[in-house]
Amino acid sequence: MTRLNRDQLVQLAKSQITEWTPRQLDEQRKKGEAVTVVDIRERDEWMQGHIPQSVFIPRGFLELQIEQHQPDRDMPVVIYCAGGVRSALAARNLQEMGYTNVISLIGGFNGWKNASLDFKVPKVLDEDQRIRYSRHTMLQEIGEEGQLKLLDSKVLLIGAGGLGSPAAFYLAAAGVGQIGIVDYDTVDVSNLQRQILHGQSDVGRPKVESAADTLREINPEVKVVGYQEPITSHNALEMISGYDVVLNGSDNFPTRYLVNDACQMLGIPLVDASIFMFEGQVTVYQPRQAEAGVEGGPCYRCLYPDPPPPGEVPSCAEAGVLGVLPGTVGCIQAIEAIKLLVGFGEPLIGRLLMIDTSDMTFRTLKVKRNSECPVCGDHPTVTELIDYNQFCGLPSTEQTTEAASLNGHHSTEKVLA
Repeated sequence: MTRLNRDQLVQLAKSQITEWTPRQLDEQRKKGEAVTVVDIRERDEWMQGHIPQSVFIPRGFLELQIEQHQPDRDMPVVIYCAGGVRSALAARNLQEMGYTNVISLIGGFNGWKNASLDFKVPKVLDEDQRIRYSRHTMLQEIGEEGQLKLLDSKVLLIGAGGLGSPAAFYLAAAGVGQIGIVDYDTVDVSNLQRQILHGQSDVGRPKVESAADTLREINPEVKVVGYQEPITSHNALEMISGYDVVLNGSDNFPTRYLVNDACQMLGIPLVDASIFMFEGQVTVYQPRQAEAGVEGGPCYRCLYPDPPPPGEVPSCAEAGVLGVLPGTVGCIQAIEAIKLLVGFGEPLIGRLLMIDTSDMTFRTLKVKRNSECPVCGDHPTVTELIDYNQFCGLPSTEQTTEAASLNGHHSTEKVLA
């Protein structure tokens, strides 16, 4: 194709489409107009800067991927490239696909910068990360932006036992940047039936160290911070503060109430789960965050205002548990955490997922926030953390659990990977 023919083709395309100047696009967005802005340049161009809130679809994939980002063919779609040539041709092609409101940006990204409008220089995945997380970035709901959120996120696991093991596995594989693990127990042979972070050679080792070695093999990029001590009213706020999401895998009531209260006070989402024999439950407790416009939902105390009497509910050590069950439930916890971190889907806020593996039934119950809840209610009466040992009949000398229990120590952290 000669230079003249190419110019003629571009002019023909421009005569058939609508064009906006960068100022026009900026004004439409300031008015709150719903405009999908698509950058069709190549990856190296995108990395040097792009228009904020624009979607990156390289020109060769535009026709294949545009419907994922704007399925409504009557909504305005603005296409831009470097100088306005490729976008004119691309806009005409979208019109031929049935898009009725396609606009090409005059001058492209160079024109946007020359108009002194703000642009964003993105943080991007390196080549190794692009390969490792390619199956995530293919998903529209995650993409490269969502994967970067995971790499920058921090998740705290209360316990490296039956629930914490599968959750940690998949959070590490997903690329969560920092995983904290609270567990002061050591690996026992009886743990190996379900606690897949640990193996035969780990028997007798601290669980936080065994877990760190396993997670390092899964993903050496992940930083593992171990808290080899009980979580108490004295150190809970210090431990939990700074994490984006907390996963509770404890199997005793004092820890469950304590972690719930601490997360509510700190405004940190809690993905809570429990298992018993063949049954499991999962939910998400999202604290209200007025400054961020987050309404919030119920907390653990809304469902269970008071701990049960001592001995009323047997533990897994007393009643037994199907070894595969915590794998299923812990994986669901990991999914809920990723949804919260990336910001897609509908988390289990205000909903309690109940699983019975004996007949493989899944039920979801709606749970409402209790306006009179002592922790998350309209007029909370619990404003300081307390240890719940005396309420649950759990003497400090008998605190054995797969996760973390309660004792009086100050928080110390150890970076394990």
